[in-house]
Amino acid sequence: MTFASNLAHAVHGGDRRALSKAITLVESTRPEDRESARELMSLLMPVAQPGFRIGVTGVPGAGKSTLIDSLGRRALADGRRVAVLAVDPSSRESGGSLLGDKTRMTHLARDGAAFIRPSPTRGVLGGTAGRTREVLLLCEAAGYDFLFVETVGVGQSEERVASMVDCVLLVLLAGAGDELSSMKRGVLEAADVIAFNKADGDRIAAVECDASALRSSLGISRAGRMPEILVVSALENTGIDSLWATLTAYHAERQAAGALSARRASQRKAWFDAAVDDALRGLFANDPELIRAFAAAEQEVESGRVAAPEAAERLVASLLARR
Repeated sequence: MTFASNLAHAVHGGDRRALSKAITLVESTRPEDRESARELMSLLMPVAQPGFRIGVTGVPGAGKSTLIDSLGRRALADGRRVAVLAVDPSSRESGGSLLGDKTRMTHLARDGAAFIRPSPTRGVLGGTAGRTREVLLLCEAAGYDFLFVETVGVGQSEERVASMVDCVLLVLLAGAGDELSSMKRGVLEAADVIAFNKADGDRIAAVECDASALRSSLGISRAGRMPEILVVSALENTGIDSLWATLTAYHAERQAAGALSARRASQRKAWFDAAVDDALRGLFANDPELIRAFAAAEQEVESGRVAAPEAAERLVASLLARR
């Protein structure tokens, strides 16, 4: 048996250490790991049972990690197995990332039925990591049926997470008018459920007021399905049961209507599109002659001597000429 087949067997058997190794393999940028990663994915795709994928997005400081910890505990109490992909911002220069979300999910981190994996973005836009789709599938193959993807909270382009999950949970704060106005409209339009967090202490009235105002605003601007808007406190664990009920009802409703199957099909197409881009970039990264051609074209664009579309077309032409 190959390394990938042994690893796939262990992952499907629920071995947490093997799952961590598998994720490290598919996230690797080393060319020598790509063939094993491809074999691993081809072996696990047929056995992966779709779980309920929830993308948790929102402004920084909204309490996304703490809310996931509370919802995850509720899911565990319901007999679910929980996986959390906590996407951390990476430094473009060092590649390093904060990877601190595990410390804010203290209850889940201690539970054997939960798996938390911090993943660096490595400069990928959209609030998600470069291999998030693959990691989700690996977790499903390992038997996790309730999956959270926590985005980095960049605000402007997080709607990309909608192309990977079944439900987008947008977490907001009271008095977040400025943050809301700075968000792209797509973030609000992509939200399936909205939760105003930190409704505790003397903030409860302000949170309720903002939630009511957003309901009225979305009722006017959004012609389609209105997202449920709830008020919760992850810190005090209030409103969590209602949020849990809303999420599970949404999942059951969409599943019964066949909408989840259609969404997964659309996600696989988006995955294919991303994989084609990745494969093309890989060709330019691994062939010495193409590396030089890429660097020269990049330099011409930077200097202003050649327009970017023309340089890109020349590169593609040089690639086709070699095949």
